[in-house]
Amino acid sequence: MELSYWEYKTWLSNVDFTIVGSGIVGLTTAINLKNCFPKAKILVLEKGMLPQGASTKNAGFACFGSASELLSDLKTHSEDELLKLVRQRWEGIQALRGLIGDKSLNFEQNGGHELFLEKETKLFQECKEKLPYLNKLLLPVFKEEAFELNRNTYNFAGIIPSYITQKFEGQIDTGSMMVELLSIAGKKGILILNSVNVEGFLEKEDNVSIKTNQFKFNTQKLFITTNGFASQFLNENVKPARAQVLITKPISDLKVKGAFHFDEGYYYLRNIDNRILFGGGRNLDFDTEETSAFGKTKLIQEQLEQFLKTVILPNSAFEIEHRWSGIMGVGNQKKPIIKQMSNNVFCGIRLGGMGIAIGSLVGKELAELV
Repeated sequence: MELSYWEYKTWLSNVDFTIVGSGIVGLTTAINLKNCFPKAKILVLEKGMLPQGASTKNAGFACFGSASELLSDLKTHSEDELLKLVRQRWEGIQALRGLIGDKSLNFEQNGGHELFLEKETKLFQECKEKLPYLNKLLLPVFKEEAFELNRNTYNFAGIIPSYITQKFEGQIDTGSMMVELLSIAGKKGILILNSVNVEGFLEKEDNVSIKTNQFKFNTQKLFITTNGFASQFLNENVKPARAQVLITKPISDLKVKGAFHFDEGYYYLRNIDNRILFGGGRNLDFDTEETSAFGKTKLIQEQLEQFLKTVILPNSAFEIEHRWSGIMGVGNQKKPIIKQMSNNVFCGIRLGGMGIAIGSLVGKELAELV
């Protein structure tokens, strides 16, 4: 791409901080850097027309971990590590709400509810018995008991009559969230270039040379915030995980309200605009879904529809209006990787499917490393 003098001077010269990725982490990193260094020239590079990955392709859950998910995490995390994870998610949501405001987020705190299929009686009993333990463990975060039992009032079929509610969980509109983040960044003078694919970088003694599919330039500091796509640039314990999602057409007299999970969080659904948004199922085929390629598979899409028909909306007619996928970043642990890689290169990646909850906090902590 041939750049004019004006284009190079305005966007690509004397760049202090460059952020790769314009999702939640990337934009909150840029915003926090600008707050710390008001005169800095900050450039955000995004390979898509819109933020790629998961920031605008998720279900919009403000969640902290269901009972079964947290108990499962305790097999690979200590109590202190788990408590820190949940605290990061909680503080991340509060930071996001503080930055954007509940009105712009369309934030609703209707609780997060974990359903258990009838075949999961043993798992339900284990979680039910552990609720006092979990509530005590998480008391330093929520200051009161977070989990409680509730009856199946939404007429879901094929599930145990009671489900476990995390009463502090909520839901947001991630499209509105990203519009507001972009607006805040723009008002602060942060430059954002879309449809620019970073192909590589070379660190020098006092700066970093960046090569994209359209131009080359130098920056003082580089921040990688591409989460599930991070392995393109970094040798860290993070790999892509595709999540497939669908949404129905509006359903008359829809009673379902709140965020719901089942199968240890591998399936999730919520109400939005009188519709049901439903996603998950990557545990049906982990190998295929460990990919950075967007797309859908017959196996998972058919399973999502089957659950809609038999469990979620057994007595309601519905039609699927739209389907899509997003790419998360996961690893052998769920704690995010926030670190300085070298003198001039930093990363904030591996959000473990909790980007909405933890993303703004990762961006803040990443900026504070400078």
